[in-house]
Amino acid sequence: MEFLNDMALFVEVVKARSFRRAAEAMGMPNSTLSRRISGLEKEIGLRLLHRTTRKIELTEAGQLYFDRCKRIVDEARLAHEQLGEMLARPSGVLRASLPVDFANIYLAPLIAEFAQLYPGISFELDLTPRQVDLVSEPVDVVIRMGEPASSNLIARKLASLRRCLYASPRYLELHGDPIHPSDLTNHECLRMRGTRADRWILSGSEAEVEVEVGGRFELNSVGMIRRLATLDVGIALLGEGIVAQDVADGTLRRVLPQWQASPVSVYALTETRLLPAKTQRFIEFLRERLEDA
Repeated sequence: MEFLNDMALFVEVVKARSFRRAAEAMGMPNSTLSRRISGLEKEIGLRLLHRTTRKIELTEAGQLYFDRCKRIVDEARLAHEQLGEMLARPSGVLRASLPVDFANIYLAPLIAEFAQLYPGISFELDLTPRQVDLVSEPVDVVIRMGEPASSNLIARKLASLRRCLYASPRYLELHGDPIHPSDLTNHECLRMRGTRADRWILSGSEAEVEVEVGGRFELNSVGMIRRLATLDVGIALLGEGIVAQDVADGTLRRVLPQWQASPVSVYALTETRLLPAKTQRFIEFLRERLEDA
């Protein structure tokens, strides 16, 4: 059954897009790895890889073989990992893609707590708003806010975060407290860039109101909006967890407390339902902590 080992080696070479990088990752000589893959091709009777001095590319047969092999290798690795104490004490490198501001402001202390709970796990965290390709990129899990754009991924909902209106005490002292959502038209509103940035939909106990808002600032950063709000620039629509410390410190105050916007959902996205213990524990931990927030 040696070909099963060679199958796993082939998957690692394709994922690394390099014999040298794959050999280094697996701790084996490059020449040995190349010989094993060549032997696999001879065994199958088909060329799987186009080799050049700079890169490797999959042949048509190689792409088909990789798609099948990757699932087999992932399932075999999962079956092995879930034996014994591996599930209780997960280890390895957890590669996660996180939204920049949400990670810096909200997830950082949770990740620190998770790292203390599982000392066998190390982390490679990519803070980016871009769409990550979980098939071709070495990422275990993607955390995103808002509804998932792709239906090809496995989406696990972690939480729904309430969004409310906040401003600094100094701003409200200078410009007054709005009494009704319609009063926001006369205020400087810090708006998130995107579709319908100039309209906020707020819900009260018995009504829903759509308000046209304006102001000099339209941004694509939750962190910057929060910071500007603390600097007396305007009224911001933000998640409760994002501003919890600012409210506790008194640098921000809830505005129109009887009104709130629709909650924003937080999802964990993965390529497959078959997750290694490190990823499974991370998702479970975030869901538990975010639900309690």
